[in-house]
Amino acid sequence: MPQWVEAGLWGLVAGGALVIGAAVAWTVRVPPRVIASIMAFGAGVLISALAFDLVDEAERSGGLVPAMTGFLAGAVAYVAANALLSRHGARHRKRSGDQQAGESESPGSGAAIAVGALLDGVPESVVLGLSLLHGGEVGVAVLAAIFISNVPEGLSSAAGMKRAGRGARYVFGVWGGIALASAAAACVGYLTLQNASPAPVALITAVAAGAILAMIADTMIPEAFERTHVLTGLITTVGFLTAFVIERL
Repeated sequence: MPQWVEAGLWGLVAGGALVIGAAVAWTVRVPPRVIASIMAFGAGVLISALAFDLVDEAERSGGLVPAMTGFLAGAVAYVAANALLSRHGARHRKRSGDQQAGESESPGSGAAIAVGALLDGVPESVVLGLSLLHGGEVGVAVLAAIFISNVPEGLSSAAGMKRAGRGARYVFGVWGGIALASAAAACVGYLTLQNASPAPVALITAVAAGAILAMIADTMIPEAFERTHVLTGLITTVGFLTAFVIERL
């Protein structure tokens, strides 16, 4: 199997976790505290993958300065794009409660939420594609981290969409589209940089990592803390340790 196809399949697997989470939220009433706990766990898992896989690999292959520059640039780009989308109704796109604005309250918010979901998912998928460069294998720890964190993301956001009055066609259209976009992003990441030297690959990896960390702080942690409060730190720590053990094993 060509590696660009493999990259796309792994991106689809990771993006498919969002659809799984959305399907659970649509068919089962999951208590908000449970959603928040899973979200906190997923945040910890992603933070561990960032620290021990993505940023570490970017620094070792590209050097400290490119890794730092890319990491900061990714965070700045994400925050800027997120701030713009928030003005159009996507501010609470990962919230499971009544925070999401309906289309009647904020016209265009549905499109903004869809674009915001894409913004959240693409950096993770690009990383998966990059991990297959130069004959490598997909990073199990990174894939597990993205998959585990995507389930509560899809679950929480879909629950909020449902409460805001959005229909099944919109909800599953968004998450199905994001899954396909994740596959495409992984393919593009692989094909674009398959002949590149380690330095630009490290830079792009760092950019994606910075965007992911900003996403965690802006969208995942607020949802988790709202319901789990003082337990958020503990649950996040358990998620971090789980991913760390996966990475070491």
